[in-house]
Amino acid sequence: MFQVISTKDAPAAIGPYSQAIVANGMVFASGQIPIIPSTGEIAEGDITAQAEQVMKNVGAILSAAGTDYSHVVRTTCFLAEIADFAAFNAVYEKYFTGKPARSCVAVKQLPKNALVEVEVTAVL
Repeated sequence: MFQVISTKDAPAAIGPYSQAIVANGMVFASGQIPIIPSTGEIAEGDITAQAEQVMKNVGAILSAAGTDYSHVVRTTCFLAEIADFAAFNAVYEKYFTGKPARSCVAVKQLPKNALVEVEVTAVL
């Protein structure tokens, strides 16, 4: 049995998926790009500005599921440019202070031409 997580404080799914699923005491969140929930638009700016919006979106989903950043055990991070790695890390480390397991890769293109996408798995 699982529970679908949905919050208006994070972007609505732009496809046939859920913002997150809770199953067996774990939260599996879909990747978040820097969409501003109130407008549906991508946050303007560089990797730092977009990463900050992604973290707000991730935080809203974690909160809706009943957990927070300190309970994240794994992240997968996608960057449009690997040259943004250091700037992205500067934002990332402010939120993920527990240093969860992580993969971070550069990809050819992200939805809506975002510069960054982050997905997380957390415990309740």
